[in-house]
Amino acid sequence: MENGNPAFDFRILDLASRYATAYLRSIRSRSVAPSRSDLLPLAQLEEPLPDAPSDPCCVLALLDRVCSPATVANAGGRFFGFVNGGALPVSVGASWISSAWDQNSALRVMSPAGAALEDVALRWVREALALPAECAGSIVTGASIANLTGLAAARHRLLKRAGWDVENDGMDGAPRLRVVAGEQMHAALNKALGLLGLGRNRVIRVPADEQGRIRVDRMPDLDDQTIVCIQAGNVNSGAFDPAAEICALAREAGAWVHVDGAFGLWAAASPRYRHLTRGFELADSWATDGHKWLNVGYDCGIALVRDEEAVRAAMSISAAYFRPGERREPSNYTPEMSRRARGVELWAALRTLGRRGLAELIDRTCRHAQRFAAGLREAGYEILNDVVINQVLVSFGDARATQAVIARLQEDGACWCGGSEWRGRAAMRISVSSWATTDQDVEISLAAMLRIARECRQA
Repeated sequence: MENGNPAFDFRILDLASRYATAYLRSIRSRSVAPSRSDLLPLAQLEEPLPDAPSDPCCVLALLDRVCSPATVANAGGRFFGFVNGGALPVSVGASWISSAWDQNSALRVMSPAGAALEDVALRWVREALALPAECAGSIVTGASIANLTGLAAARHRLLKRAGWDVENDGMDGAPRLRVVAGEQMHAALNKALGLLGLGRNRVIRVPADEQGRIRVDRMPDLDDQTIVCIQAGNVNSGAFDPAAEICALAREAGAWVHVDGAFGLWAAASPRYRHLTRGFELADSWATDGHKWLNVGYDCGIALVRDEEAVRAAMSISAAYFRPGERREPSNYTPEMSRRARGVELWAALRTLGRRGLAELIDRTCRHAQRFAAGLREAGYEILNDVVINQVLVSFGDARATQAVIARLQEDGACWCGGSEWRGRAAMRISVSSWATTDQDVEISLAAMLRIARECRQA
């Protein structure tokens, strides 16, 4: 207290910095997954809400002592699960500064700096991904909400075309919309369709080829009341739907094309891999993540929509105390009102990497994936996908053998990979998404995979 008034205790920031720095310094020497003994202290958190205030330094000490060992080392270089990126050092630093600012980026007047950084970051994303300059965008929590935003804009445009005001009159009695997607569509799209009242069970599923790409020859007839969902980067195989052909069919019919490009869309930033994204710029809306391949840190998703009026109509809000200015207001483009200034970290990551650094990040992680595939294949294990970007699917035999290797590898702690199912077969998925993964990390991890696979075979 200063003169009887609350004062900021700067010891807290110094202490937090020491804990965070020590954590990151030790990240490469610890087990990637916490051990069972690391998890036991979490029971200490199960206590009643204290009656009296606590010393904040003691609270941080408890947080570090109990919870730091119980985290998964996603910030290190040997976590290959769930298409998780790490957090670039500049993103971590920018996040700390942003937290100190404590900006509410709902309106420009609430945070001029937050709005300005968001404007620039979204423009840079459009440029990096070679998307139309007229796209309106928003920075959200992740691809789930980015998909919801794009599909809400599609719902507005198609129903308005049919003479229906869905935002005011709802879906009851609305003209029926059709949704067409590949049989390998991601669950996040299903969730968004359910939230929007478009129906998860009503999706027309198009058969896919052996890599999970939509078969254009099996596409149904489209019309101007159809939303077509395509993928830039299958979450298992990494494959890309044939966007140019599908967008041509949709444009001729007046259908809307939405792209789920949570991680794969970033291949457009690499001269070596951007051919995979040919035709995706012809779509109408796009969802991607900053916290996956761009390594911004959690949480950061990006929604982009070609039709600015459609996304504004679907997302804007009106209230007596919430009067927008003449310039772009962030809350008019996102489902959220109050939200943290996520554009700070996104801007910092892109400003630090630049075009060359971003391309190098994409190329390097793809090279690591190729090394995993080659090493496992040479040892006699089956690679189930064409390794086109950073995703590898490997089988160690039958389902029981593959699942045993995954379980032992996760327990071993040298690296971490998850399980999946691909075309009816159990698989281990290796997703190389972190800026922190080095050649040495790959070799250590590959050696652990091969050692454990041999041990499981001999057991």
